[in-house]
Amino acid sequence: MKSKILPISLIAGILGNLISFSEAGDHIRILYNERPPYLITVSKGIVTGLTATPVSLAFQQSGISHYWEKIPSKRQIAIVQKNKSKVCLVGWFKNPEREKFAKYTKPIYQDKPAIGLALFSNTRIESGRSLKSVFQDKKLKILTKSGYSYGKYVDDLIHTINPNQLSVTVENVNMVKMLEVERADYILMAEEEAMGLFSKELFSNDGFKIIRFLNMPAGSKRYIMCSKKVEDPVIEKLNTWLERNVGIR
Repeated sequence: MKSKILPISLIAGILGNLISFSEAGDHIRILYNERPPYLITVSKGIVTGLTATPVSLAFQQSGISHYWEKIPSKRQIAIVQKNKSKVCLVGWFKNPEREKFAKYTKPIYQDKPAIGLALFSNTRIESGRSLKSVFQDKKLKILTKSGYSYGKYVDDLIHTINPNQLSVTVENVNMVKMLEVERADYILMAEEEAMGLFSKELFSNDGFKIIRFLNMPAGSKRYIMCSKKVEDPVIEKLNTWLERNVGIR
């Protein structure tokens, strides 16, 4: 369903009106890592993007004290698991393992179907095959991110087929750099993210090609994921705002 939130270009004034806080202990830390077009730092404490914008508005317009903190994604999940403070993560997928130690809001965004990214010169992989078929081809190596969920459909295929893979802990920008030097044949990402990388001119899209897979389901929904220290009334406030302004079923 199409989001009902205001476009980024119309909310600069809203984002500039940060909530004033009375007690530091009441803050919720919103943890994020730079990830165009989902999360883009505008200036200190102001983050926009496909997932950041609705989160900023939800917290601000619900009157929830918070501040943004940039932290690598693997550290983010560890902080939520330890549950020593009130923290929320932006745009994470939901899965049963995470639901054991985290609370989730209603969805804030839904991706387009996942695509593959490969070097244009790599003739071993092309569009038109199913992802299952590509995973079964042991001559092809996928570069995956350790501890990262690609959504239930892809995660289940990886678990069932166990494709030839190289697992790393770096962020997506560095994964694309690894693809450039042929450490693997392809990576998976949301189409929005691939377009964001190229639009920021971090890479030349002449050197890469998008791989479209047959029968790929709709992309996964993204959520605000919080530590269990975050009280249920806070989650309920966020859900009320998200249902009214985003409305993803």
